[in-house]
Amino acid sequence: MDANTLLSKGLVDVSNGASVRKKGSSRIDSDEYYVIELCNEVLKMEALQQYCFEFLLGDTGRKLPVDAFYEGLNLVIEYYESQHTESTPFFDNKKTVSGVSRGEQRRLYDERRRTELPKHGIKLIILRYSDFGTTKRLKRDNREHDIEVVRKKLAEFIP
Repeated sequence: MDANTLLSKGLVDVSNGASVRKKGSSRIDSDEYYVIELCNEVLKMEALQQYCFEFLLGDTGRKLPVDAFYEGLNLVIEYYESQHTESTPFFDNKKTVSGVSRGEQRRLYDERRRTELPKHGIKLIILRYSDFGTTKRLKRDNREHDIEVVRKKLAEFIP
């Protein structure tokens, strides 16, 4: 199986450097997956999830995935969980192959996506966990509210 197949099936997580997903964990249960499914519904098309562009590279030369790419719209959607804006010492302090902490690497790679995607004519929309409410994990108990949040963020792309 190639890397994109492994990524699309949720078998590999490279959001903070390459690592194999633990047994029993499921991308389908993640907030990211839930939010991308809402985006798919609002946009009336399926995203290419964990898509890798040839030009978007990490420090070691590996392709960096994006959460969702809508090719027909030239649109990337990134979902930022709390670790994108808040320190998570247990994970953030670990060193990566490139010698920086995971937290610093995440910040660098987020910035790289923000600068490189537009250079290639690709619009980037960032949905943050805080857009949906005050908890770090999405409650999913008010789907209509969540859909409305997505509609507002994606208004210019809605058919």
